[in-house]
Amino acid sequence: MEAEMVSRAVAAATALAGELHLRVDDAVVIQDSNMLALRLLPCGVFARVALVGREVAAFEVELAGRLAATASPVAALEPRVEPRVHERDGFAVTLWTYYDVVTPGPDFPGAYADALQRLHAGMRGVEIATPHFLDRVAEAERLVAHRDDTPALTETDRHLLLGTLRSARERIRGRGAAEQLLHGEPHPGNLLSTRDGLLFIDFETCCRGPVEFDVAHVPEEVGARYPALDHVLLAECRRLVLALVAAWRWDVRDEFPDGRRHGRNILSLLRKGPPWPALGALVTE
Repeated sequence: MEAEMVSRAVAAATALAGELHLRVDDAVVIQDSNMLALRLLPCGVFARVALVGREVAAFEVELAGRLAATASPVAALEPRVEPRVHERDGFAVTLWTYYDVVTPGPDFPGAYADALQRLHAGMRGVEIATPHFLDRVAEAERLVAHRDDTPALTETDRHLLLGTLRSARERIRGRGAAEQLLHGEPHPGNLLSTRDGLLFIDFETCCRGPVEFDVAHVPEEVGARYPALDHVLLAECRRLVLALVAAWRWDVRDEFPDGRRHGRNILSLLRKGPPWPALGALVTE
C-alpha cells in the first residue's frame, strides 16, 4: 500500500478496535503488500486490513471457523469479538489471535509435514466453494501472453514460461490424482511456529487439487516426510509452481520485494531443467 493508504488503514483498524472495546495504544505494521497486517497493542490482536472489494476476507473467516472445528493447525480468530469481516472507512478488517513466534523444535521438517497432513485431513471434512488450482494456471498464462501486463519479459522467456505452464498442466492432468481442498501456498512464509505448535495462516489462495500441489510449496526435507505421495506428480507440481511464481514476478503490478531478481532466478532454474527445487527452499533463502 502507498504511505497515505497505510495511514488510513491503520487509523481504520485502530478506530474499529476501540469500538469493539479492545484497547489500542499502538499499531505495528508487520507486513505491507496488497493487504496490511498489523499487531495492535496492548490488546494483543492481529489485524488484516484491505480495501473493500479487493479482499477475500469473508472466505478466510468462514474457512478459519470451519477448520478450527476440526482441530486443524490454523491460526485462530480473535475470540473477544464476533467472527466476521468488519468494514470501516472503505477498508475490510478481520481480527485474529496474535501469536508470539518461537524457535522451532529440532525435528522441524517432521513437525511441518505432520502439520500439513493434519491440515489436509481437516480440509477433507470441509465443503466450501473454491477455485481449482488449474484456474491459477490459466490466469498465469493470460498474464504471460499479454505483453502489456508483462512488458519486461523477453520473448524467449515468455515462450519458456508459456511452454512450461502448458506442459506441466497437461502432465499433471494425466496423472489422474484424487483432489481435495488445499491451502494453496503452505510455504514457510505462511507457517507460524508458536507455543501452540505450528499453525498455518493466509488462506486467501485456497483451491482444489492434489495434495502434491501443496507439498510442492514446502522445503524438500518436509516433502520427504509427507507419506504416500505420487513423486512423478510432485515433480511436475514443483515445476508448475516455479513457473507460476515466475509469471507473477513479471506482472507490472507485482509488489513483491526485489521481485524481478526472484523472477530472473526462477527463469534460470527452469532453463536449467530437473530436478526441480521446492518453492519452500527458495522462500527460506
